[in-house]
Amino acid sequence: MTSQTYVIGVDGGNSKTDYFLFDGNGHYKDHIRSGTCSHEQFPDGYESAFRIMRENIAQLLSRNGVEMKDVAAGAFGLAGADIPPQKKQLEQVVERLGFTRYAMDNDSFLGVKAASGKGYGICSINGSGACTGGISPSGLRLQIGGVGSELSGDEAGGYYLSRRVLRAVYDAFYRFGPETTLTPSVMNLLGIANKESFIEHALQGLLAKSLPYTDLVTALFTCAESGDSVSRDIVAHSARQMALSTAGCARELDFAAGEAIDIVMAGSVWVKAKSPVMRDLYMQYVDELVDRPCRYILLEVPPAAGAVLWALELAGGRPVDAELRGIVISAVQERAIG
Repeated sequence: MTSQTYVIGVDGGNSKTDYFLFDGNGHYKDHIRSGTCSHEQFPDGYESAFRIMRENIAQLLSRNGVEMKDVAAGAFGLAGADIPPQKKQLEQVVERLGFTRYAMDNDSFLGVKAASGKGYGICSINGSGACTGGISPSGLRLQIGGVGSELSGDEAGGYYLSRRVLRAVYDAFYRFGPETTLTPSVMNLLGIANKESFIEHALQGLLAKSLPYTDLVTALFTCAESGDSVSRDIVAHSARQMALSTAGCARELDFAAGEAIDIVMAGSVWVKAKSPVMRDLYMQYVDELVDRPCRYILLEVPPAAGAVLWALELAGGRPVDAELRGIVISAVQERAIG
């Protein structure tokens, strides 16, 4: 490959999208950050996803004097790529953009490429929502969850945990639930003076998506660490649900017997929470469920680095070496933090 060939990596989340242009030797060229490109966020779905990605990629290329024929490969980690029909539609979108050599899958897979030097492993995302994605040594991919707590056990993430916290307080007030030290913290966080107005404020916050999700999760972890049994049960339940998805991924993919599996932990609940209470329980449960050693890695670099590395891997036909990985990750980290 020469410096006249390029790769594009796209990390498309529900709130923002990062588009990166690197040359074929792994040198940074340009970056655009824009709003979401997720088809699930627009009335016309995949057409808007196509239009938005086309506009941003066209800008990325044109201002660097690059044409689509010069792009050797692209990698797309996209929110909303959860089930085969969605993935098929999004593959068609990527092909309409002009890509012939590309990888497109759920954004959970980017964590594996970004954090594991092997290029394979399992990524457990525990952020605003929850999802698990695994890539095996042979390149097989499997996603578990990402479609809701009721159907696929996504019983973690800030939105889910916040609802569980509110439910625990409501149960204590009106449904013979056990007393919990969550109650005064939640009442204070929501600015509620008495239990009679609790459900009104809680429901309005849920509908408006205006709840202090981070603070509610922080209160949950603090109370769990302090010995509150209600909080501890909530945390343990979610940790086990995430572990079950991880262990299921390990069982279904063809990881070599005896080889340690890289388990990448991504998302704000895993990475940014100061308390280790849920992380520790999750790792304990995974170790109990998985019949081989696991190596746990907190994803502290932008997932977009995984998209660029994946694209370089496709373009070069081989894994990216450690030195180049470091260069790419550093370049992406400098521009995609925040």
